Amino acid sequence: MYTMKKVLLLDASPLFRDFLKEKLTAESVSVEAVENSREAFSTLVTQLPDLIVLDVDNGKTIEDYLGFLNDKHNDPNTRAIPVIVAGPTIERERISALTKYGIVKYFGKPIKFDLFFDSVGKILHANFSIDTTPSLMEIHLNDDIIFVEMARGLNREKLIMLKYHLSEIIDTNKLANPKLIIMMTDLQLSFVDGSNLELLFDSVVADPRINRNNIKVLSLDDFTQMLIDGHPQYAGIEVVKSLKDVLPKLVDESTVQEKTMSDLVTNRILAATQQIEANDIGLTLGSDAGEENLSESDKGNILRVAIVDDDAIVRKVLEAAFATVCNKVELFTTGSDFARSVDKEQFDLVVLDIYMPDINGLQLLKDLQAKNYKTPIIVYSQAMQREIVVEALSHGAKSYLVKPQKPEVVLQKAVEILRTR
Repeated sequence: MYTMKKVLLLDASPLFRDFLKEKLTAESVSVEAVENSREAFSTLVTQLPDLIVLDVDNGKTIEDYLGFLNDKHNDPNTRAIPVIVAGPTIERERISALTKYGIVKYFGKPIKFDLFFDSVGKILHANFSIDTTPSLMEIHLNDDIIFVEMARGLNREKLIMLKYHLSEIIDTNKLANPKLIIMMTDLQLSFVDGSNLELLFDSVVADPRINRNNIKVLSLDDFTQMLIDGHPQYAGIEVVKSLKDVLPKLVDESTVQEKTMSDLVTNRILAATQQIEANDIGLTLGSDAGEENLSESDKGNILRVAIVDDDAIVRKVLEAAFATVCNKVELFTTGSDFARSVDKEQFDLVVLDIYMPDINGLQLLKDLQAKNYKTPIIVYSQAMQREIVVEALSHGAKSYLVKPQKPEVVLQKAVEILRTR
């Protein structure tokens, strides 16, 4: 006779609790969640679960739970029940001292969920399906617009967590009319990604406070649009190929009238008013190397930068970013304008787009290479085709960044390149 496995979840944050409940319930594991150690011990004695998961959060330490752990250890019926702890990183000696309480694993945050569920599965004698697809996901909030930036791939565990994270952001910030931009220009998707895309959109429409007409998807492939068109439940979600096509529809009309679009993007959208990182649940991967991380010597090395791009928004955003560390930032709207300046002005760095109306970036790179132009060039473009990237690098570009990126990312790449000169 099969007996359902039971897990007692103690003091977990709402996001971690709801994600764990959904994941374990799907694996036919019963989950009981309690919010304080006093209630936890009475539940522990009553339920006698197969595993306890303790989430140390909100400024607490493992020492705050020693009373519960002592009670568990002193009761012969509960002493042998294993405990998994997720909490801030602590010294190995402190972890070793906890083994007497039945703590078999201590996971520092952010949690590596493949290892976490592997441990849970071994304790419960169950095999959990875990998606290990490499994936980068970052979320930040500006006014009432939530940006979700995705790269490398679609990981189902992260997509499930996204649903809870969006609701948490809306609750925490009391957003009356939340708007969502999903940025996926780094992803080339096809029919094999269909089920993951469905999970993504199911997650973002799960909260009824997010109106589908306020959900915009920044994507360069056609499959995303085809999938949305084929699912009536996603009606209203719009797919666009440029950020500037999205913003006028999401911001207040009076603001648009008062500011140019470039100012709007710089001041309200790309200059984050609140950076939200779910490090405690492993949602955010990658790094945010911003200006505050640049040394004084690095700042002094970046002197004169040329930005060559026909997109006024990109020019404005990058100008604001580089102006904080440069003596001079010069803007060029066409490749021809920059080509004419090469013999007149010296730059320490060039940021160059590929798609421009006159001389495209690739041709400009070839021309500069023929002139033995020594200034390092970063290509910053929406072009993602492998052959374009290879050609750009073969004609002298020092780095290739795919739009859109946070301006700090471009700034940090400039620092890395100039360090090696």
